Amino acid sequence: MTSYEHRPPLSRRAFGGAVGAGAAAAAVGSAAAAGPAHAAPQPAPSGPEAAPAEREFRAARGRHSRRPNILFILGDDLGWADLSSYGSPHIRTPNLDRLAGQGVRFTDAYSGSATCSPTRFSLYTGRYPGRTKGGLAEPIADKSAGLEPTHPTLASLLRDSGYATALIGKWHCGYLPDYSPTRSGWDEFFGNFGGALEYYSKLGLGGEYDLYEGDAAYKDLRYYTRILTERASEYVARDHGGRPWLLNLNFTTPHWPWIAEGDTAASAEVERRIKAGDARALWHQDGGSVGKYKQMVEDLDRSVGAVLDALRRSGQEQDTLVFFSSDNGGERFSYTWPLSGNKASLQEGGIRVPNIVRWPARIDGGQVSRVPVFTPDWTATLLELAGTRPHAAYPLDGVSLAGYLLRGEQPAERDLFWRVRGERALRRGNWKYYRGKTGRDQLFDLAADAREQADRAALEPGRLAELRRAWEATDAGLLPYPA
Repeated sequence: MTSYEHRPPLSRRAFGGAVGAGAAAAAVGSAAAAGPAHAAPQPAPSGPEAAPAEREFRAARGRHSRRPNILFILGDDLGWADLSSYGSPHIRTPNLDRLAGQGVRFTDAYSGSATCSPTRFSLYTGRYPGRTKGGLAEPIADKSAGLEPTHPTLASLLRDSGYATALIGKWHCGYLPDYSPTRSGWDEFFGNFGGALEYYSKLGLGGEYDLYEGDAAYKDLRYYTRILTERASEYVARDHGGRPWLLNLNFTTPHWPWIAEGDTAASAEVERRIKAGDARALWHQDGGSVGKYKQMVEDLDRSVGAVLDALRRSGQEQDTLVFFSSDNGGERFSYTWPLSGNKASLQEGGIRVPNIVRWPARIDGGQVSRVPVFTPDWTATLLELAGTRPHAAYPLDGVSLAGYLLRGEQPAERDLFWRVRGERALRRGNWKYYRGKTGRDQLFDLAADAREQADRAALEPGRLAELRRAWEATDAGLLPYPA
């Protein structure tokens, strides 16, 4: 198809008018189900690609370094067990597995919500999505909501303390003209505003062209993941004049439509349907397969590897904190065993995600942590590591893990809270309170039952009532959903 042949990118203003095996899976799955930080170490995966056995996390105390660069990478709709280091029996992710082997792999890590926009709000603000009007959209689907430019963000706080800041990839926190990364603390933006786009044509859910540099449309009809990889590789290799930097690298992979690089016929068909007015064309419900999903996740892995290679060549690897995660749980073709549920649900499969942290200057590799953490914790952590305080008028809901990671302090005991329309959940220690769309309160011991099949509500009525009260107390301080 000639319309998808490689074409040199145009300047930022030139296009102004255009408009995410059995043995390994079982081993890693049981490790994650173990739950608390004091759980016994689990066996490492076996086989020809097995990584060295992980050891329980221990801080490397007494080290010092400058403020780190921060490379924060998000996959899109990547499930908890879609990486081989998290138990996938068929997807191979050697670059992300290597990253985990060089840092810390978190088994009980969670997204801030069960869909794209609210989790991104929780990362950028460090607060529950329900603290802000824009965070109530699950996810944002039109121009009526977004992240208010007046709200302090991870990027604005770091920028004010001397960091260079950039966001490359998916924004999904509001549309122009009112909302944009460059209005919320990022010096540079290159990517898409909406929740999904066709990987070649860059057409979004409403048929709009959705690739921008800053606030101007940017024409490049090559495969989107490749473009983002090139941009990110250039950024991490750049001379920032001695300033530390923050790069939020938000891939759309492996989000639908199910189009891998080279799938030009499938791309052309989705594009045709979008232009014909099919509002659900990008959902690609008649496309995709387990094999296609595998291709997309493995391409994401190669892309992350390319960016990490550029970082290494730049000489900044030691002083750069690299974080990898997903914005929520997996979708149709994702591998989530042993978890139940998927994206949009507050069951474990909808909110438990891979978390990998590497910082060679301060953190030893080959480690695993079973401490329960969620997205807003990383906002608080990064601010502390950068020597930056949150805004006094916007207190964080996340808890910094800097003391745990660097000084060996015990992580704070607190509840993890989630709320989406029609569902509620709260985790305290190993116990999870959950009410799904049936309206029935349930209670699960995640250490024994990560699959959430053994409802303990009738056997533990006092505990259930206590966790329900805790959930309701937090909920009372949030904005109500619009009618």
